[in-house]
Amino acid sequence: MFLNVFTVREPEPEAPKKNGAYETIIASSKGKVGLITLNRPHALNALNTELISELNRALSAFEADPSIGCIVITGNEKAFAAGVDIKEMHQKTFVEAYGSDFLAPFDRISHCRKPIIAAVAGYALGGGCELAMSCDIILAADTAVFGQPEITLGIMPGNGGTQRLTRAVGKAKAMELCLTGRRINAEEAERSNLVRCRGTARRSDATGPVGPLPAPLRGLRALLAPAPPPRGMPAWRRSGSSRRRNRRPPPERPKTLTDR
Repeated sequence: MFLNVFTVREPEPEAPKKNGAYETIIASSKGKVGLITLNRPHALNALNTELISELNRALSAFEADPSIGCIVITGNEKAFAAGVDIKEMHQKTFVEAYGSDFLAPFDRISHCRKPIIAAVAGYALGGGCELAMSCDIILAADTAVFGQPEITLGIMPGNGGTQRLTRAVGKAKAMELCLTGRRINAEEAERSNLVRCRGTARRSDATGPVGPLPAPLRGLRALLAPAPPPRGMPAWRRSGSSRRRNRRPPPERPKTLTDR
């Protein structure tokens, strides 16, 4: 039996940290799959500093666990992540945001040595769409909605959103979505090659039913096989997944000889 990545958990109430537990995510494992559920239901899983920090801690823990073959990041029925927490960002000056490198923690995904899957139901907008695109594969429930609405706030997508979206859907489509802020549903996202496949979201409690992976992705069982992970790494690296994850461009060339 394998984790059904289209099964959606009921949101759990946000609670204080206890004994080092997470406050804004839920981390669990089923077999060789490490599952990270974003858990800020009252904010539609908006990404704030604490959530990103806890997400990175969970990624590090799963990466260090030899029993974990791949990692799934998901949200709840209403939202994978509806964007960056604007309230938190609004309180930061440009100097504070730039000095603290607010989005640098997203790079943790770029450096993870295990395949990461985004299982998306509901809204994946702005920073949420960028988080999904930073993963190796996006699976979408039929309720998923993707978009880069930053233009409606007078800004452009950050965290590599423009680069990753262009690589996934092509220049013209990416320009349209970034310049209009238009949202697309799961069907259009699949046609545009933004997501690998669609499925039906099902409600589940915290212990969740377990079912087979969707038919188009049963080949992913190889990721969960008992063979040592290094055997699969060369193929994964040859696929370019690790390169496409990275949002940072190559170092800029000096403009003049004196700039060296």
